[in-house]
Amino acid sequence: MKLILQDGSIAEHSFDEEIGCGALRHTASHILAQAVKRLYPETKLAIGPSIKDGFYYDLDRPEPFTDEDLTKLEAEMKKIVKENLKLERFTLPRAEAIALMQERQEPYKIELINDLPADAELSFFKQGEFIDLCAGPHVTYTSAVKAFKLTSIAGAYWRGNEKNKMLTRIYGTAFANKTDLAAYLERMEEAKKRDHRKIGKEMGLFMMSEEGPGFPFFLPNGMILKNTLIDYWRQIHTRDGYVEISTPIMLNRHLWETSGHWDHYKENMYTTVIDDTDFAIKPMNCPGGMLVYKSEMRSYRDLPMRVGELGLVHRHEKSGQLHGLMRVRCFTQDDAHLFCRPDQLKDEFLKVMDIIFIIFKALDFENFEAQISLRDKVNRDKYIGSEENWEKAESAIIEACQEKGLKAKIEYGEAAFYGPKLDFMVKDAIGRRWQLGTIQVDYNLPERFELEYTGEDNKKHRPVMIHRAPFGSMERFVAVLIEHTGGKFPLWLTPDQVAILPISEKFNDYAYEVKRQLEAEDLSVLVDDRNEKIGRKIRDTELKRIPYMLIVGEKEAENNEVSVRKQGEGDKGSMKIATFAALLNGEVEEMMNRWQKSND
Repeated sequence: MKLILQDGSIAEHSFDEEIGCGALRHTASHILAQAVKRLYPETKLAIGPSIKDGFYYDLDRPEPFTDEDLTKLEAEMKKIVKENLKLERFTLPRAEAIALMQERQEPYKIELINDLPADAELSFFKQGEFIDLCAGPHVTYTSAVKAFKLTSIAGAYWRGNEKNKMLTRIYGTAFANKTDLAAYLERMEEAKKRDHRKIGKEMGLFMMSEEGPGFPFFLPNGMILKNTLIDYWRQIHTRDGYVEISTPIMLNRHLWETSGHWDHYKENMYTTVIDDTDFAIKPMNCPGGMLVYKSEMRSYRDLPMRVGELGLVHRHEKSGQLHGLMRVRCFTQDDAHLFCRPDQLKDEFLKVMDIIFIIFKALDFENFEAQISLRDKVNRDKYIGSEENWEKAESAIIEACQEKGLKAKIEYGEAAFYGPKLDFMVKDAIGRRWQLGTIQVDYNLPERFELEYTGEDNKKHRPVMIHRAPFGSMERFVAVLIEHTGGKFPLWLTPDQVAILPISEKFNDYAYEVKRQLEAEDLSVLVDDRNEKIGRKIRDTELKRIPYMLIVGEKEAENNEVSVRKQGEGDKGSMKIATFAALLNGEVEEMMNRWQKSND
């Protein structure tokens, strides 16, 4: 399809290319805005970019938009597409641009113009009677937008600032053809069913409270799941020679100034004053790890030093960005900090990659992509450390990926302020990508904290540091795991592995005897002894995603048996209690063997 690029030239690009996909969806956002102005002319336009899975437009309207409005807007958008309006790009001097927006009564556009640099080119795109301040690119005719759908309505502060007015954001998506659109919408419907907030409530895993927005509460079943993951984390790290520490949740300002967080990250930190001294709740575990390293003299023989920490960190997120366990204000980061000699760096980096691969394999996240995040090529002011150290750190990551045969996409401007990183994006069961594990090389914090070790030459040397978090954060990982599995966890991870359902109250005693025998075999079991019909108990147990149900009644009690149902598979017949216990333990043992093979 033909595109009008940001310089006004015309070029051919396909939807499969990032520029083509973005241009089509950006044009869809303009068609949405045009439809809004036709149906609700009093509405003021803010911004309407393309985004990863579609587009949105922020709008200021006296009356809130409703789902019925979306239906009307879609119909009007189809008319605009059918009209086959030509998109035309033009530029204006600043005074004329402001006059045009004043004439069209668009105050948000005027604010955007005034905030642009004095020498900025002010470009507009026109389609029919509709004109929008925009850099582009766009397709050349509205008829190219053949397949689109408005998906949801949300609130959004103007320019993302909580002090500004709350606008209405209409989300939508667009594809090159109706087949791809239908497939996407089907995935989105499946995603709604897998929403970790819905499943987490049904399974009793976690809760959120108005008393602590963004601060999750893990419930008993959620703690079993979380602790099982942590036990696995400890197992594989112990095998790889890691030690574990715990550092304070709050440390004084001097530490955060030394680390660079006070100057580069303060807006995301929670601070307080104690005894006339500024303190901050830690947003990251790293600086505490530095103090542990500095607590005694180190020799080259002590390195590499692999130090793990499951540390609770706090970061301020805007209220509109909070989302279940995906985006929270406090979370447990499965950190480790490796201190090594420069000659050990690449080998240690490769070993960390192996740990991440092991975890992904054990949890069925074998379909993943990697991204190398480097500094912005132009704006270097937001990074700390010397040019030489940055070049060494960036080269180490690139070389490690090459040696591992890992194809990693390079993204400039995505590095942390103190070092480059390698991020892993896993693909879940319905094709969505999630950023989970990360590894960072850091020459800068050892420099800032003046870390040293005595070398073989008896002189002082500076260690290199690797930051890494295979899960990323326990909270986010649990959320992704819930949505990946739909809450149907592998047996070894499931909080309640078995539900025993007596068909009436008179078989409760037998149900509890079965529970006692199964718990003696290290299985997690509950008894549903409610005075409810067996059909209701089965439905409720399925909603909780409990893998196995054991129906017990007169026949089972007489024969010392259980009638087995498996989640998603139905009736599996009757069997002795010991036989059933062996079946489940065999399933768990199979996973343990998989762990062992992964670690070997």
